[in-house]
Parts: sequence; C-alpha cells; structure tokens
Amino acid sequence: MITRRSALILGSSAMALGGISRIAWASDEVLKQAVVDSDLIYLTPIRSDGSESRCQAEVWFVADGEDLYVVTDSSTWRAHAPRIGLDRARVWVGEEGVWTDSGGKYRSLPQLETLVNYVRAADVQERILNRFGDKYTIEWVIWGPRWRKGLADGSRVMLRYRPTAV
Repeated sequence: MITRRSALILGSSAMALGGISRIAWASDEVLKQAVVDSDLIYLTPIRSDGSESRCQAEVWFVADGEDLYVVTDSSTWRAHAPRIGLDRARVWVGEEGVWTDSGGKYRSLPQLETLVNYVRAADVQERILNRFGDKYTIEWVIWGPRWRKGLADGSRVMLRYRPTAV
C-alpha cells in the first residue's frame, strides 16, 4: 500500500518537474528559497498565551503569493485549532524528515508566524488543488482524488497560513 510518506519519498523530485509558485517574501531570500525548494513545512498552533502547542507536524504544502496552503483531515488538530480560536501558527520551511525523529532540527529552518483560516470557496480550493497536482505530480495520482473527495464531503479541510509580517 502506498502511504503519504512513501509517496513523498518517491516524488521528492516532483518540485523540479513543475508548478514552482511565485513567492512574495522578497525581503527574506532564505525563506523565499526554502519555500521554492521544500516539499514540506512543519507547523504548530500558537496558544493564546503565545506559547507553542505540543501538536506539531510535517505536511505537504503549496504556496500562492505570500500564503501557504495545506489540506488535512478534518479531525486533525490542525483543522481543530482554528475552530477553537487558535488562529495563529508558527511555520518552519524545509525538510528534516519526520518531526518526531528530527531531534528538533526543523526548528533551525527558516520560519514565519502566520494567521490560519479555512478556505471554503470552491474556486480557490480548485486552484490550490491544481497547484498541489503541479508540485506533487507523482503523488497526486493517489492523493488528488482523495483530497477532492474529502473536501467535497467534509472529511478534509483546506487551510491557508498567511504570514503576519510580510
């Protein structure tokens, strides 16, 4: 069975095959390059007291302008956090493997603070899903139909992470 992780490993060269996003973080060239080069971001919600949540993960993403987009199961903490008012997140851009196995190395990657919200507009979802297909070409054969179905039936959500200081 092909898992998300094995598909990611198989498609690590997909970024070179197409869909390089335009990035508007001109003031931070390291971050800009990391967004172009990376297949992963690491993220965690920011609690109301400013501390990081214990919930963290590495996930696929696409960039569109300054925004980063993620599609996730609607039952995950990523999807739940904005529902309970945790609409800020810290995002690290780059690849250090599974976050739990990285020994915290992902924390040295370029990072940004973001505001998180749901993307519900069908036209925006379709545009962003097409960007995912361009970026993760090989994996998209399996994950594209699953994500489209999940967004349609509510079992998945699309999240936009917008930098707070661009």
